[in-house]
This record gives sequence, C-alpha cells and structure tokens, in this order.
Amino acid sequence: MTIIETAALLRDIEGYWKDSILEQLCAYIRIPNQSPLFDPQWESHGHMERAVNLLADWCRAQPIANARVEVRRLPGLTPLLLIDVPGNLPGCVLLYGHLDKQPEFTGWDAGLGPWQPVVRDGKLYGRGGADDGYAVFSSLAAIRALTSHGIALPRCLVMIEASEESGSIHLPAHLDALGGAMGTPDLVVCLDAECGNYEQLWSTTSLRGNLVGRLRVRMLEEGVHSGMATGIAATPFRVAAQLLARLENEVTGELRLSELQASIPADRRAQLAVAARVLGGTVAGKIPFATGVRAISSDPLELLINTTWRATLAVTGADGLPTVQSAGNVLLPEISLKLSLRLPPTCDAERADAAVREALERDPPYGAQVHFESEGAAAGWNAPPLAPWLERSISTASAQVFGQDAVHVGCGGTIPFMGMLGERFPQTQFFVTGVLGPHANAHGPNEFLHIDYARRLTACVAWVLADFAARR
Repeated sequence: MTIIETAALLRDIEGYWKDSILEQLCAYIRIPNQSPLFDPQWESHGHMERAVNLLADWCRAQPIANARVEVRRLPGLTPLLLIDVPGNLPGCVLLYGHLDKQPEFTGWDAGLGPWQPVVRDGKLYGRGGADDGYAVFSSLAAIRALTSHGIALPRCLVMIEASEESGSIHLPAHLDALGGAMGTPDLVVCLDAECGNYEQLWSTTSLRGNLVGRLRVRMLEEGVHSGMATGIAATPFRVAAQLLARLENEVTGELRLSELQASIPADRRAQLAVAARVLGGTVAGKIPFATGVRAISSDPLELLINTTWRATLAVTGADGLPTVQSAGNVLLPEISLKLSLRLPPTCDAERADAAVREALERDPPYGAQVHFESEGAAAGWNAPPLAPWLERSISTASAQVFGQDAVHVGCGGTIPFMGMLGERFPQTQFFVTGVLGPHANAHGPNEFLHIDYARRLTACVAWVLADFAARR
C-alpha cells in the first residue's frame, strides 16, 4: 500500500464513519444494556437483545460480499454476534470486541449522560461507545474499505460478545458450542484496549488479570446506640480496615501476598521505558485529580509499571453504610465491601483467589463473622513475541496514518478472551489496540470516543489486514 493508497483509504473510512457509523453508534449508546453482573435481569429487560439486533441489522446492511451475520443464543446466556466474511486467500483473522456496558456511574457533566449520545469537540460522549461498541463498526469498515479497493483478504471472523464487563462469563460456553466452526485464527485483532495518546498507534502487549469479590464483616445482630456500644464492640468498619491491611500496605499501596506478585520480563520493562519517555507527565496527567492531589509517584516509568505489571486493590462499593444525611449515632451491625484486585499478567488467578480468601477469613479480629465471596478471578495475559512482519506492519501503519512511531506497552485492564485464546492457540499472533486514551474515562462519568482517532485506528487495522493478506 502506497502513501497515495493510504490517503484514499483514510478518505473512504472517514466518509463511512460520517455517513453510516456515527448515527448507529448514537443509537447503540441510547440502549442501557448493562453487563449481566450489573443487571441480573438483563434477559427480561430486553436491552441486550435490542443492542445485539441493532448491531446485527447494521452488519447485514453492509455491502460486503458473502458476509454471514449470525446472532448465536444459548439458554440463559447473553448472545454472541458473529460476522463471517469468507476470504479469497488462505488463513483466518479473528477480530474481537464486546457490546455489553458498565453501569451509569455518577458525576456526568451538565448536558451529558450515560445513555444520552452527545457529539462535542470531536468526541462522542456516552456509555459504551469507546468501550467498546465501536469495535464491530471499525472492524467491518476496515474490511469493506479493503475489498472496495480490490484487496483480496483471507477469512475474517468478527466476534462480538456480551459479557466481557462481567469477566466474559458466558463466552466459554459459546466457544464450546462453536466447536471447530471458529477454526484456528492466524491473527487476532482486539479493539478493546487503551491508547496512551491520540497522536500515534498503540499496541497492547500485556493485560492484567482481575479478581473481584465481596468482603462481609458482621459484628452485631442489630445497630446499637454508639454512645453505649463503642468501646465495648469494635465497629465493622475498623475490622474491615484491619482485614484489608492484610492484603495491602495502606501507606504505599503495595500488595503483601506473594501469590499476587510476578516478575517483569526484560522486554516488557524496555517497552515500558519507551512508553514512559513518550508520555512523560501525561501518564499521571490523564487522571482527573482533585485540586491539590498528586499521583503516587512523579516517575512516569514507575506509574506505568504500577498499572501494567503490579497488583493493586480498589474498594469499588459498599453496603451497610447509611448516607451521611441519614446516618444517626449508631454502631452499625455489619458492612460489605466490593473489592477489585488487578493481578499481574502472569499471575496464577486461581491461586491468587484462594490466597486472598484465606488472608481475609483466617483468625478474624474479635471473632467477627467474616466472609469473602469471590465473583471469579480472570487471568491476565502476556502476548507472545510479535512476528517480524506484524511488528513492521504496526510500525508502518502508525507512520503512514499518524506520522508517528507506534508504541508497544502493557494495559492495566483485563480482557479475559485474550487469555482464553492464548491457551487455545499458542501460535496465534495478536494485535491488541483500542481508543481508550486520556480522559476517555471508560466505566466512569463522561466516557467518550475520540472520533478522529477511531477513524485513524480503523485505517491502521485495515493496513495490518492488508499486510497479512499480502503474506498469503
């Protein structure tokens, strides 16, 4: 592909986004199809069905010859959207994304909301656009652009799941039901990852695992006047704090359990050093700190290591605490905390799960009733070495589309499907990328999709697909 062809490709893709994709993405954002972990009644509510049908209908309307669009359903499980585009060349490319969404969250700016699509300053605001409803549109736009330019392709299989935000709990059953129909992908393109900025192409080389669970501490049968009970009975909040201190150094944030640690490979450390030089102060600058608050470290490299290869703990929710307005002088009977631990890419998730449970439940202070209920541990992923052709292709795509070098770096989030694929297909190559850049704020308020970056990323995907086809 020459520079002239790249310019034509960009024009084609930009027109496609403007004329067809943006309108459908807005319609998708309006659907509150929360992942089953956050909406246990997802099936009766019908939002997931509306979302998958919206995407499937759009896919069926695209002028891609012989494409087969199928919504696969299994009893009690979220659907799986498959678009199978037969190729003229040998080989198979699997393009992956998801359509389920995180909850609304609070704190959206005036005029913005999770289910209210708004285009402002080149950004499409709303839940799920960047994480990652755009994936199916971007995948088909790349395929369509290449075929319209007469470039022959191998088989392209686009897979869009609907339980990723719940740890991909329904995906293994779908994969088993597919059997050999999926084939063996030679290349996987995943569009659910981060980008360090919006000026170049970012390739994700590792993902952290995730361990989520609920810690319940019960001290009393019922609430008691705080003046009569404190000093005799410990508060559940204090006991919970003692238990969490078994996991985390409350001053440094370092996790204490050896089962939550992993060494950083030399190649990954070198990649992190390059990314730190590129990003500098923007590593911390992308976080919306309150006035006067600073990051854990002033060293960009240390912060990148923290978010990609070290375990971390966050308390993301609580039950048992009244609102400040309604709280009386009462010693509370119990408290439940939602814990989210990010695990290093090569950490054994099942071993980590067992170690966390043991640390929290053993020898409880004051004989407190303590129970940790795990919601499951998703393993992380460390990518196999990039084949020379793929590394060159990613580098060239970034140079042609952005005029900047590509950057390879780990991602702090979790994509369970990458680990599943890595185990099933150890020889497969992976191109993992995404649009979750500075302030895109997936899972939080004011999530947005950077429209121009999404279009350019689509062109980069097309470039890599064309290079893969050329090797056939």
